[in-house]
Amino acid sequence: MNNNEKFLCSIRYIWLPVFIAAGLKILLILSGRIPFNADEAIVALMARHINQGDLPIFFYGQAYMGSMDAILVALGFRIFGEHVFIIRIIQSLLYLGTVFTTTLLGYRLFHSRRTALIAGLLTAVPPVNITLYSTVSLGGYGEMLLVGNLLLLGGLWIIRRVQAEGFEPGKWFFISLIAWGAGAGFGFWVIGLSLVYAIPVALVLFYLISKSAKSKLIGHTAILMLTGAIIGSMPWWVFAIGESSGVLISELSGSAIADINNGSGLLLTLERFRNLILFGGTVILGLRPPWNVSWLMMPLLPFVLIFWFAVLFYSMTKMARNKIPAEMWIINLIGAVLLVGFIFTPYGSDPSGRYFTPLIVPMALFGADLIVNQFSQKPLLQLGLLFLVLSYNLGGTIQSALNYPPGLTTQFDEVTQIDQGKMSELIEFLKEEKIYRGYSNYWVSYPVNFLSKEEIILVPRLPYHEDFRYTARDDRYSPYGDMVGTAGEVCYITTNHRALDNYLRLQFSDRDLTWKEKRIGDYLVYYDLSNLIHPHDIGLGITTTP
Repeated sequence: MNNNEKFLCSIRYIWLPVFIAAGLKILLILSGRIPFNADEAIVALMARHINQGDLPIFFYGQAYMGSMDAILVALGFRIFGEHVFIIRIIQSLLYLGTVFTTTLLGYRLFHSRRTALIAGLLTAVPPVNITLYSTVSLGGYGEMLLVGNLLLLGGLWIIRRVQAEGFEPGKWFFISLIAWGAGAGFGFWVIGLSLVYAIPVALVLFYLISKSAKSKLIGHTAILMLTGAIIGSMPWWVFAIGESSGVLISELSGSAIADINNGSGLLLTLERFRNLILFGGTVILGLRPPWNVSWLMMPLLPFVLIFWFAVLFYSMTKMARNKIPAEMWIINLIGAVLLVGFIFTPYGSDPSGRYFTPLIVPMALFGADLIVNQFSQKPLLQLGLLFLVLSYNLGGTIQSALNYPPGLTTQFDEVTQIDQGKMSELIEFLKEEKIYRGYSNYWVSYPVNFLSKEEIILVPRLPYHEDFRYTARDDRYSPYGDMVGTAGEVCYITTNHRALDNYLRLQFSDRDLTWKEKRIGDYLVYYDLSNLIHPHDIGLGITTTP
C-alpha cells in the first residue's frame, strides 16, 4: 500500500468520531435542555439584520469579536427560516469540523491511526464545558476552534517543509506563508482568542528557520505572514480606520472585564491564578459545569482526575527529556500561551469556561498519546481508559442537562438563570395587551426581541444584580433605545428581583402613578402605567458600580 492509499484508508477510519459527535449533537438539540439566552439572541438578531441588508463588522456592543458567526447564522436563516435550532445546527457543524481536524492532527503528529481515532473520540464526547460552548453561540468560539485547528494543520505543513533535508523555498512555500497569515488574521478578526493558536505556530516556525541554513529567510517569512494577516483581518482594519483603533485595542485587551476588577498588581495576578486553579481547572477537566459548583459523576470523578494528572505528568516528562519532535511544541505552547494570557490580562478575572475551550485539542491529543503509547501491549486497558473518560464526559453532560432549569446554560449568576419555559406565554400576553415597547434586563430583552420577530422591543435598562449594579454595555443596539424612548407607552419587566420590584413600586407610588402587574413564571410585568416614565427618571439605567 503506497502513501496515498494509506492516507485515504486513515481518512475513512477517522470519520467515526465525526458520526458519534453528530449523533450526540442531534440528541442534545432535540432535548430542549439548552435555554436561549441573551448573547445567543444577539447573534440571532444580527443574523436577521444581515439578511435585511445590514452588515456589522463586530458583535453588537463588543468590538473584539467579529460578525462571522452571525453571517453563518444569517445564511442558515435564509435557507431554513429563523429558528433557534438553526443557530445550534450551525454551531454543531462547526464543531464536527473541529472533531475531524483534531483527528487529522492526531494522525499527522503521531502517525498512528489508533492515536488519531482516540483523539477524535475524546473531542467528539468532550467535557460538559466544551459541549455547551460548541452547541450554543456566543459569537465566535465555534469558528475559533475550527480555524485554530486549520492553522495548526497548515503550520505543520510549513514547519515540515522547513525541516526537510535539502529544503529550498519556492513559490508554493511563499504562497503558503501568505495563506497561513491570512488564516491567522481572519481568526484574529473572528475572535482575538485565536491568537493562542497563531502565536505557537509562529514561534516554532521562526525558531526552526533561525536554526536552519536558511536563517536569512526570517525577514521574508515575517513580511509574508504579516501581509497575509493584514489581508485576513481586513474588517478589523476597516473598523479601526473608520471608527477608532483605540476602542478595538481596549476591547481586545479586556476592558469590559477590567471594569469589574477590584485590585491591581501582584494581588490581582494571584487572584487570577486562583481563578485558574480553582474555577478554571475544574471546568477544563469537566469536574463541574461552568455555571455552578456541583461535582459531576462523583463515583467516576477521582479516577478521571487521576487520568488527566497522569496525562499532564506524562506529557511534561516527554518535554523535559526532549522526546518530542519540534512540531509538537506548537501543541504544548497552546496551553502555555492561553494560561499566560489568562493570568496576566483582565480575562483572568472572568473564569468562565469559554476562555478554556482551545485546551480541548491538546487534552485530546496528549490523552490519546498516553493511552496508546503507555499501554501499547494492553489493548483492554486502552479500551478501559477510553471508556472511562468518554463515560464520564457523557454522563456529566446528561447529569447537567437533566437538572433543568437551568439545564446547559451560559449563565453563571443564579439571578440570571431564568426559566424560559414561560417566555412564549409572556410574548403572547404582551401582544394581547398591545404592549410593544418597554424596559427589562439584559437577559430578557434580546430573547424577547428576537422571538417576537422584533414586534416587541425591550431595552435592557433595568439592573439584574442584587446590588442594582448596571452597565451601559448591556444596551448593545442603540436603535432599540430610540424606538422605546419615543414610545407613548412602555412596560417594565423584572425577573426574580424582589428589591427592584419594591423599588419600582415605591417610585411609581411616589409619583401618584397607577399600574397593573402580571406574574408569568419568573417574569413580572408592570404595565398600563397612568403616566409615561423612563428608567432614568427614577434613577435606573445609569452606569453604576457596587
